[in-house]
Amino acid sequence: MDITNLESMPGKKIVKHLGLVQGSSVRAKHAGRDLLSSIKNLFGGELTSYTELLQESREEAMDRMLQQAKSVEANAILNVRFSTSSITQGAAEIYVYGTAVQLEATE
Repeated sequence: MDITNLESMPGKKIVKHLGLVQGSSVRAKHAGRDLLSSIKNLFGGELTSYTELLQESREEAMDRMLQQAKSVEANAILNVRFSTSSITQGAAEIYVYGTAVQLEATE
């Protein structure tokens, strides 16, 4: 499936608009990771455990969006955007959304 943050797919015509598709993932901090990150925060540098946590959340949210797009028989998702929000202290949501479409078939 083609996925882009552009409003159209260069060289391809949209033949059917199928609407908004989305996926999300809510993750909480792990107590052990949080303790190690607090120590790392004193000295500076990347908090790799949080980077990994957010990457896993993005992948899960994308997978959910893709499944929703497949269920409406889309072959592309355009104008894809990510959003992050705090749900509670120590938990965040990754939300991804885009426009499901059918693009002209290529020969």
